Amino acid sequence: MSELRVDNIVSQNSEIISVGELNKSAKYLLENNFNNISVIGEISNLSRPSSGHIYFTLKDEDGAIRCAMFKNQNLKLNFSPENGDKCVLKGQVSIYAPRGDYQLIVKNIEPAGSGNLMQKFEDLKRKLEQEGLFAKSNKLQVPFSPKHVCIVTSSSTAAFQDIISTINRRSPGSEVSISEATVQGDNAHISIIKSLERIIKYNDSNKDNLIDVVILSRGGGSIEDLWCFNNEDLAREISNFPIPTISGVGHEIDFTICDFVCDIRMPTPTASAELVTEFNFKIKDALKNFNEKINKNIFYKIEELKKSVELGESKLKNPLTLLREKSQKLDSFEFRIMQSQKLIFSNKNNLLNKILSNIEIKNPLHKVENYKSKIHKVSMQLKTLINEKHIYQKNNLDKLSKSINLLSPLSILDRGYAIVMDKKGSAIKSSKQVNIGEDLKARLSKGDIDIKVTNKNG
Repeated sequence: MSELRVDNIVSQNSEIISVGELNKSAKYLLENNFNNISVIGEISNLSRPSSGHIYFTLKDEDGAIRCAMFKNQNLKLNFSPENGDKCVLKGQVSIYAPRGDYQLIVKNIEPAGSGNLMQKFEDLKRKLEQEGLFAKSNKLQVPFSPKHVCIVTSSSTAAFQDIISTINRRSPGSEVSISEATVQGDNAHISIIKSLERIIKYNDSNKDNLIDVVILSRGGGSIEDLWCFNNEDLAREISNFPIPTISGVGHEIDFTICDFVCDIRMPTPTASAELVTEFNFKIKDALKNFNEKINKNIFYKIEELKKSVELGESKLKNPLTLLREKSQKLDSFEFRIMQSQKLIFSNKNNLLNKILSNIEIKNPLHKVENYKSKIHKVSMQLKTLINEKHIYQKNNLDKLSKSINLLSPLSILDRGYAIVMDKKGSAIKSSKQVNIGEDLKARLSKGDIDIKVTNKNG
């Protein structure tokens, strides 16, 4: 809170002030130091005059304050406050100077507590239902055997782990993706909407591996924890979503707006995973039952043939030859049965190996190793190019060094030439620059000599 200031108000040292001046001074202090506060309490004595303003008292067990909310602010409310409602008020403390009434000028009212959240939930549910967003005619058909499932949730949630483990157990090798989203907090609905938009973009650019069902998921919690799934913008996004959606939010007793607007509502995240793997799970179970049935039929057929042999043996006086034939046929039949059984088991084993191979191929570690190999290859190519560039630059440097040496005056001096200079060190280029008897200096390749002019020619 800012420091109290008394600028431009009546001095406390004044001997006598009017009631109006006192109220105005108090109003100035309150409005400048309590101009944007939030207060929680229960509404009572609410009245709505024809002016459109709202007047009421906000109270708790320790006190009460009169409140006024003017029409222009009242029209912005998305609910109708009533006596007994526990609310959070935002506004400015003031004094109504004509009467000296201490009051709160209210700018906004928000319900407080889950009871009011439930009211918001019911109001939104009623609104969207009247608009037809829950109608069965708007629901998309969820594929009986989805090829590519995408989960919209946070990868750190227990719900995500439950879904993954259930899918891997019931349908190994199924294509599963995640579109990360925040599933709790004030802006969680925005994160979920962006996650759905990413799925649409993915399908637009991956026609050969389309996502054909989406699961919206998170674990259970309070109504506040699940409130992002009661957002109107999110509900409309799901209603217009072109891919079938399954709501797997919370526990069986938890209901959200998304449960009603999604194409199918499942009571738990695990139940959602069971739904998308139902077909593959039934196939797996049917194969198991078929195998058991075959084994039983084989056993019964063998027992039947044994009884037949035993019956024939009992009726024949000299059954040795016939018995041998029957025995050979029985052995042959048993052999064929065993071969057929081996073939069935071999086919099942090949199918299992294929599924395991697909799982291994899709392991992200393979992609990491491939990328490592590519990086290593590029690194070696880069080293080769650098070495080649280094050699090229060195050769150029050697050529330049030789050229400089050829052009250097020192190289000329090495061939027996000299530079003649006067006392100031300036080079002599003409005999006109010197006089007979003048002392000069000659610079040789190695060392200097002093000379005297005795003669000069033209």
